[in-house]
Amino acid sequence: MHIGYTMGERIKKLKKIRIHREGTSELLYGAIAIIAICTGLWYGLHALSPLASHIIMPFVCGILAAVWLIALNFYRCPIRYFNGDTERTVVAPADGKIVVIEEVEENDYFHDKRLMISIFMSPWNVHANWFPIDGRVKFVNHKNGNYHKAWLPKASEENEHADIMIETPEGENILVRQIAGALARRIVTYAKADEDCYIDQHLGFIKLGSRVDVFLPLNSKVCVTMDQPTTGDQTVIAKLRF
Repeated sequence: MHIGYTMGERIKKLKKIRIHREGTSELLYGAIAIIAICTGLWYGLHALSPLASHIIMPFVCGILAAVWLIALNFYRCPIRYFNGDTERTVVAPADGKIVVIEEVEENDYFHDKRLMISIFMSPWNVHANWFPIDGRVKFVNHKNGNYHKAWLPKASEENEHADIMIETPEGENILVRQIAGALARRIVTYAKADEDCYIDQHLGFIKLGSRVDVFLPLNSKVCVTMDQPTTGDQTVIAKLRF
């Protein structure tokens, strides 16, 4: 399998957006709704009592603006470039913190033990997901399921999730799992089977708090610790052995 690794090829695949496309319509409609509500409320209150409109309006509009800013923060999508050597490097697919580093029995695809590294994404984190390694997507599977709290061990297998299998240029298979949480109800996956994928490229998006698992060969060198904060596309979480 031949995969190019030039910076030019990676840059061509980048989605250069500051606000994630998953949130543009919601933010736009939300802003329009807030303007309409505040305008209608102001005219209504002003007709009843000009003094009341000046007291109540700043409070109401402030709350609505704060809600909109929280949504804006949730949908932010910083442009990032990984500056290190990408060969056999596994980077964090998401912002968040490390909640699992352990050997697990993976029986859906590998039918053997794998090293699983899991990142929990709070509602305050960036929710864009990046490919953790250069390679080729072998397949993408979506499975319906429950909505347990994302940090629970059973969430990886029982919750709704999307599985993306990536084959590295050296022939190693890496599984990335996007997991819906107790709040998250929508997993978006951009990965397509038989397409090349690169570090710096968006893999998908998960709305609200959730989790991303990465299943690696047992002999992989772990580069993170439990509860360590991660930055998607920046933090090196593991190195594959030669």
